[in-house]
Amino acid sequence: KIMKLQQLRYILEVSKQNLNISHAAEALYTSQPGISKQIKQLEDELGVELFHRSGKHLSSVTAAGEAILPLASEMLKTANTIKVVAEEFSNQRQGNLSIATTHTQSRYVLPQIIKRFMNTYQDVALHMHQGTPLQIAEMAASGVADFAIATEALALFSDLIMMPCYRWNRAILIPRNHPLASISAPSLEEIARHPIVTYTFGFTGRSKLDDAFAQKGLSPRVVFTATDADVIKTYVRLGLGIGIVARMACDPVSDADLIAIDAGHLFAASTTSIGFRRGTFLRGYMYDFMEMFAPHLNRERIDLAMNCPDKAAIDKLFIGIPLPSY
Repeated sequence: KIMKLQQLRYILEVSKQNLNISHAAEALYTSQPGISKQIKQLEDELGVELFHRSGKHLSSVTAAGEAILPLASEMLKTANTIKVVAEEFSNQRQGNLSIATTHTQSRYVLPQIIKRFMNTYQDVALHMHQGTPLQIAEMAASGVADFAIATEALALFSDLIMMPCYRWNRAILIPRNHPLASISAPSLEEIARHPIVTYTFGFTGRSKLDDAFAQKGLSPRVVFTATDADVIKTYVRLGLGIGIVARMACDPVSDADLIAIDAGHLFAASTTSIGFRRGTFLRGYMYDFMEMFAPHLNRERIDLAMNCPDKAAIDKLFIGIPLPSY
């Protein structure tokens, strides 16, 4: 008998679904008896049990299973890489590209880049996933997404090769009749006197905002948070509070009823990065997408980053390279 990749997919999905075979079958679009049969066949071939059983149900992963599951995951990733390499040689302009990022990136930064990319690679299917920094990191690490684009909680991305793309800062959004409208460069103390509407903690540079207030010993009244800048604007318009959003999210046309005050003098700039898991085979169009997103990320520099042993080495690689600012 020969171990099948499908059997490895089954045991990994069962583990992911907390040993619930029914849920694994639904996720893999197959039958519960089929999964049970294939798992048993794999165990018979290996000569060890991967799961403890309680009646007809799986109750826990065995010690052998704990050792084998990570290897199965790596084998599937390698198998997928082989397919990707073959696709690159058979058709260099056709394939899939999946990106995991936040609402702010997908709404305000990526549209023009994606339009340009899709005009260049009309036979590449592009998929966008939005999520929290933790979800973005998990999607990239597991292979659900090819690229992760994120600003916050980059420690979560330690298994990925993360490269800096651009720096950005914030703007304060207020209605035109707001008391701050007459102040061109308000202080943090003046900002803290008003209720604030801003990003949920862990999103879009929120930590830099909190750090700035903390260093001044201020406790701002954050009365409403959201992951979406458009939602924040809605509540600013309702008079719930002043908005603090990414400057790139301010549109002079659609937000003409609001005043946007540059807040670069109040908060440290944030850096957005793009990354992918180590060992990824990058197809030609993947290199091109990264260079469209961040022009300094040419093929040579990306290859150097891929050969860096750790994050410190990657960071050193980008010292002195000017990043675009938004």
